[in-house]
Amino acid sequence: MTSTLQSANANEAVKRPGRWLALSVLVLAVLLVAVDATVLGLATPYISEDLRPSGTQLLWIGDVYSFVIAGLLVSMGSLGDRIGRKRILLIGATAFGAVSVLNAYATTPELLIVARALLGVAGATLMPATLALIRNLFHDPRERSLAIGIWGATASAGTAVGPIAGGFLLEHFWWGSVFLINLPVMVVLVLVGIKLLPESKNASPGPWDLRSVLLSLVGMIGVVYAVKEAATHGFGWEALAAGLLGAGALYGFVRRQLTLTEPLLDMRLFRNRGFSGAVLADLLTILGMSGLVFFLSQFLQLVQGRRPFEAGLAELPAALGAVAAGLVAGRAARRYSVRAVVAGGLAAVGLALGALTLIGQNTGYPLLGAALLVVGVGAGFSFTVTADVILASVPKEQAGAASAVSETAYELGAALGIALLGSIVTGVYKGFAAPEGTPQAAHESLGGAVEVAAGLPADTSGELLDAARQSFVDGLTLASGVGAVVLLAAAVAGWFLLRGQRLEGAVEH
Repeated sequence: MTSTLQSANANEAVKRPGRWLALSVLVLAVLLVAVDATVLGLATPYISEDLRPSGTQLLWIGDVYSFVIAGLLVSMGSLGDRIGRKRILLIGATAFGAVSVLNAYATTPELLIVARALLGVAGATLMPATLALIRNLFHDPRERSLAIGIWGATASAGTAVGPIAGGFLLEHFWWGSVFLINLPVMVVLVLVGIKLLPESKNASPGPWDLRSVLLSLVGMIGVVYAVKEAATHGFGWEALAAGLLGAGALYGFVRRQLTLTEPLLDMRLFRNRGFSGAVLADLLTILGMSGLVFFLSQFLQLVQGRRPFEAGLAELPAALGAVAAGLVAGRAARRYSVRAVVAGGLAAVGLALGALTLIGQNTGYPLLGAALLVVGVGAGFSFTVTADVILASVPKEQAGAASAVSETAYELGAALGIALLGSIVTGVYKGFAAPEGTPQAAHESLGGAVEVAAGLPADTSGELLDAARQSFVDGLTLASGVGAVVLLAAAVAGWFLLRGQRLEGAVEH
């Protein structure tokens, strides 16, 4: 019976001759988001110098996008299931391009934070729609695994293209130019997508419940904000109030979904151990890695003195490893097992992060490059297989909502990681012993210290920069150690939660 169903699905896939061309449009949307996420790290030193944000504002610039997108992903994924995934993808891509212009020309830290938040609103429409459309374009499980591998490989390629293109732009133009590279990608995506993408949606979705949307948004932002505040300023009344508000809203969201005939998110999806295990693995992986990703560009530029383009090239091994692993991950999971590939990938990332606790100001590139390559390979295997598991666990009518859960875990992990691990780096950094009379701006961020040092006498400047850089490296190595522990714990959790999980089309041994 199973082979008959798979044969029917394969025949259905053959009837879609334009599916691979349509996939090329979807990966443009992934490229759009991936490039935007990576160029921000490169531009951070220039933003610090030009807009002079405080340390807290700099963290907000880095994570407000993730806060907003995490709060809206489930709602937007469900909206796409209702009004059409193609429609919401094209609307979101247009908005993403337009808001990128606002980011590029922001003149104050506050305006840039608002622009990043608006970009999160637009970005929330893109990723769930792309995965949901893949679920509906590719019915053959092996073809779908390959399509998801290409989807993930493109995201990884975007993390390489972003720093390299961004580094080139930063060396020749102002920091806002890194956001303007979204525009040509957006234009191509919209014009070609109108022609090539098929529309798909739930045939009988029910109404889009606005109360659920509000509860989801308030709940996610409240909880993440509470974590950020507690990590940055200690567990005060503000963090407590935000946490209680967020937790209450999320509780109300879950209760409401259980009572609605057509919920925004079907909570029964979490009864599937494979689905829940894959989501948890994604969340913990990104949480453990995000601090490294956010601060690595600053380390390469402000500590080791690399130019932006050189820093972008230095990060290339991670992207290349992820691309290569993503393309073969589905085949490996079918040959061995889902849990072996996912847990093995996560353990490899954890060990690589552990190796980064050994870096210093003058560490040579071989150690850093090798660690980044292992991080990329491990993440490529894990993310590709967990995305396949999540999509295969749900009916195609719920593909948008399920994809949104996957992306919510990703963005929530990024926000929590930047908040927690970023706060470790910032907290350790602020405690360095500066020469007497050094302005407070030097303690806010490493970019601030570099700017302050430029106006000091040579001997004082050198003393300040050495102390600041060493303190930054101390914070980065500590955060890498914490990230390593999180990744190794995620590997153990994945090994048990994904026990017995198989991809469609796997051959019994």
